[in-house]
Amino acid sequence: MTRAANAQSVASDPVRTGALAPVGDDLSVARGVLATEAAGLRALAAALDERFSRAVAILGALSGRVVVSGMGKSGHVGRKIAATLASTGTPALFVHPAEASHGDLGMILPGDGVLALSNSGETAELADLIAHTRRFGLPLIAVTARAESALAGAADLVLSLPAAPEACPMGLAPTTSTTLQMALGDALAVALLTRRGFTATDFRAFHPGGRLGARLRRVRELMHDGPALPLARPETPMHEALLVMTEKRFGCLGVVDGAGRLIGILTDGDLRRAMGPDLLSRQVGGLMTAAPRTIGPDALAAEALHAMNAHERPITSLFVVGEAGVPIGILHVHDLLRAGVA
Repeated sequence: MTRAANAQSVASDPVRTGALAPVGDDLSVARGVLATEAAGLRALAAALDERFSRAVAILGALSGRVVVSGMGKSGHVGRKIAATLASTGTPALFVHPAEASHGDLGMILPGDGVLALSNSGETAELADLIAHTRRFGLPLIAVTARAESALAGAADLVLSLPAAPEACPMGLAPTTSTTLQMALGDALAVALLTRRGFTATDFRAFHPGGRLGARLRRVRELMHDGPALPLARPETPMHEALLVMTEKRFGCLGVVDGAGRLIGILTDGDLRRAMGPDLLSRQVGGLMTAAPRTIGPDALAAEALHAMNAHERPITSLFVVGEAGVPIGILHVHDLLRAGVA
């Protein structure tokens, strides 16, 4: 085939050109999928009962770990559920059911509990893992859509998925069912962390890296303190104040009263607005902005970023105050940028 003929063949092939259907049809299919899965989620929420609370109680009382298992698409969902549990304070791991039959059952120890996922409840690869839980008296919680299945019959507790159609037009590809499994896993993880009183500080301990870990850092970890603080009294003449502002390089000056409390702030913007022949002879107190925005040392870095941007006019520096409003540090937006917060 000549090059020209080949190009004509490619151009006329709807599969190779991506012209299988109009865009409107694609959007219709996508919205139909989302609507089907959303209906399944509503049905799941409505069907939750005291068995869910019992499952949370069982998992929360384990002295060991939550062992999540599933085959195929349920296995992929199971890995995510185990990761979510572990990252929110519930020790968990995923064990592949086929690998469990070839030695990985040794990973499941006394004190552990098993959360087994199978939409049909008849996954043959789960058999040895199920038998292991029965042999050693480990709690077994089943997540399945068939209450009469082998998995449900062997389990100590069954979390039933509602009879919701798959979003696949043939009704075969796991779509709605895996969405329901994923959502139920999230519900268990959040219920468990709520029971434990899991805090942002705890969350940061499991997420030290990346942007999320940065946003969970505390202001005291990022602020400048001690001699770095640009401070002056209200009666300080401007020629002295300018020297302090230039030396400290934050583009502002904190104004403190006789008790050391922060009562105002003087910024580069204030200086530009007050520019005139008498500027250097004026006092700081006559130019400052009273009641500046501040933050506490134990606030999250993300809260500091919000405080800087919360008003119509964002600011670049934020004083950190301790008891009685005494400044103990200063935070610049560049500190947040360097930490990966902003």
